[in-house]
Amino acid sequence: MGKAEQFKDKSEQLKQQAKQAMGKAKDEASSRASQGRGRSDDETRRAQQESQGRLDQDYDA
Repeated sequence: MGKAEQFKDKSEQLKQQAKQAMGKAKDEASSRASQGRGRSDDETRRAQQESQGRLDQDYDA
């Protein structure tokens, strides 16, 4: 009976670790996503202008 309890305890421990790891991964992904949305309007506008400029150059050639 001692071995069975040890395996059961270890199984529960691993389940808890997996749940914590998944929660941490979700939090990290959410944090990264919100940082991406946090760009300023100037940065967004500049990126759009650069993209449009490259597109215009490609069609001018």
